[in-house]
Amino acid sequence: MLIVMEHGATQDQVNRVVRTIEELGYQARPMPGAQRTAVGLVGNDGRVDSSRLSALPGVKEIIHVTQPYKQVSREWKQETTRVTLPGGLVIGGDEVVVIAGPCSVESEVQLITAARQVRAAGASILRGGAFKPRTSPYAFQGLGLKGLELLAKAREETGLLIVTEAMDIEGVDAVAEHADIIQIGARNMQNFSLLKHAGRVGKPVLLKRGMAATITELLLSAEYLLAEGNHQVILCERGIRGFDPATRNVLDLTAIPVVQSLSHLPIIADPSHGTGRRDKVIPMARAAVASGADGIMVEVHPEPDRALSDGDQSLYPHQFTELMRQVEMIAEAIGRKIAQPLMTPIRQK
Repeated sequence: MLIVMEHGATQDQVNRVVRTIEELGYQARPMPGAQRTAVGLVGNDGRVDSSRLSALPGVKEIIHVTQPYKQVSREWKQETTRVTLPGGLVIGGDEVVVIAGPCSVESEVQLITAARQVRAAGASILRGGAFKPRTSPYAFQGLGLKGLELLAKAREETGLLIVTEAMDIEGVDAVAEHADIIQIGARNMQNFSLLKHAGRVGKPVLLKRGMAATITELLLSAEYLLAEGNHQVILCERGIRGFDPATRNVLDLTAIPVVQSLSHLPIIADPSHGTGRRDKVIPMARAAVASGADGIMVEVHPEPDRALSDGDQSLYPHQFTELMRQVEMIAEAIGRKIAQPLMTPIRQK
């Protein structure tokens, strides 16, 4: 349930609504907006007498949220969430943010080289896996903590912010210590204990859609994060499993406008995992920006033919430069622009 206050409602009136909700035995979540304040009632079990709230001074209307997810819905919050990162970079605003880098952190030389290359082409955030969930137990699993240290070093040298995946609760704490964004991968989208812990650490979270997950399931997973108090959540469409082997996955671009109509959370697209084929990445990156994505996440490796993971979907540096040129034109055509990398390095506190 959402209690929408009148324009110009006083803080005392908002506080009275909050007290009344708490007296009824539920949690209240005030949400100040540009035009008016709303107060969310959390834990509604269907027994709330809305007349107790609608009669209070300053209340304009009561909205009953019917979706199984509450706090991620547009009914709960109309304005799109802007996830603000260190240095002022925003995901969910007017600019399209580009995240790029290798699938895995393999060595210091490989990572620093890749970071410099993607920054030179215009990326704002560096991606790279320190912990790698792989289908085969014999495949490269990442460098672990050493990989996190190398990512932090790459940030200091290039000014690129860092996103990397956490696979378990212990990994969340380690990633939070070194990175700017914690990634929850497709395989862990419904790892609810992991989501709860990630929701409590106070860092922005990038949540990837599962390979066979519906949009409702994706939004319910995001609800776990918001329910723990973390509202800095970025969704990611990374492709769902199809029946045609021509591509690794099916990049569901319709998910972008659908999510934007249902939820206030920003959403980006991952055309690398979404297709699994290097020659398909640039066309689908163009399509993702055209469809309104708040960012794209692209795998780039200095030498894809030598990559220890996902080399066949990783772009060569010159291809990524061309991708940036093309998506910049598309962003401008729809009234947006590509976010620029930070001018000075950000050092983790």
